[in-house]
Amino acid sequence: MSVKARPVVSTGAIIWRGGEVLLIRRGKPPFQGEWSIPGGKVEFGERLEEALIREVREETGVEIALTGLIGVYESLGADWHYVMVDYAARWISGAPRAGDDALDARFVPYEDALELIAWDTTRTALRDALAQRDRRPGPA
Repeated sequence: MSVKARPVVSTGAIIWRGGEVLLIRRGKPPFQGEWSIPGGKVEFGERLEEALIREVREETGVEIALTGLIGVYESLGADWHYVMVDYAARWISGAPRAGDDALDARFVPYEDALELIAWDTTRTALRDALAQRDRRPGPA
C-alpha cells in the first residue's frame, strides 16, 4: 500500500444473530485472508450509515438494522492511517455469502470471533460491542 496523504475513513459492523457475530475473510489488504468484521471505506458524499449498509450487503449479502454506535477507532502504521467508525447491528435476513472483496462470510460464536479476528483494534471493538449489548435491555 502506498503512503496516503490523509487518513482513510471506514465503517464496520458487529452484526449479532443471537450469540453469534458475522465475520468475513478479507479478500484484499490489509490483513488479506484474515477474518474481520464486514465494512469498508466511505465514499465521497456518502453518510457513514449508508456506506456501512452498502458494504455489508456487497460483502455478505445480508440485510441488517443498525442498533447503535460502538465507537471510533484509529489505527496507524508506517504506511497507513485508518479511522474506523464501528456500529452494532442485528441481522435481519439473508444467508451469508462471500461477495465483493470477501473470500468467506459466516456467523460464528462470539468467543470464536475473538480468536479468529487478526486486528487488535477490531477485537477491541468486538469487546466494546459486547459490553454495550450487555447494558441494553431487550433483544439484540
